[in-house]
Amino acid sequence: MNYVERDSFGMYAVADSNGPGPRLMGADTLMGNDVFNDQGEDLGDIKEIMLDVRAGRISYAVLSYGGVLGIGDKLFAVPWEALTLDTENKRFTLDVAKERLENAPGFDKDNWPNMSDQTWAKDVHDYYGTTAPATQAL
Repeated sequence: MNYVERDSFGMYAVADSNGPGPRLMGADTLMGNDVFNDQGEDLGDIKEIMLDVRAGRISYAVLSYGGVLGIGDKLFAVPWEALTLDTENKRFTLDVAKERLENAPGFDKDNWPNMSDQTWAKDVHDYYGTTAPATQAL
């Protein structure tokens, strides 16, 4: 499912650069969006968007990969900066080989990491080749 299909308010009905999307988008419409890599391989879909409330920005997209119908899937906190919106295909791209994602630091739905921990944040950003913002800690 993509952000246009999840748009229950009609905010993407008019393709206007001064209106909603793709610069300003509803967070709820992004959850469930597919994520592919540059090789066209399906890497999963966005299950949650993590906000740094104090800084007023998105920190991570929680990506679900593997499993069947949500059972046995692995979750990954992907730095928002590592994702690119593909407006042509209405999905996100992540420049990571499927094998690298399989080995990425991840977690399951019952054991979420402390995402405000600076050491954890640095490790995740290092893995995806992004830089943790100075105000990452909550």
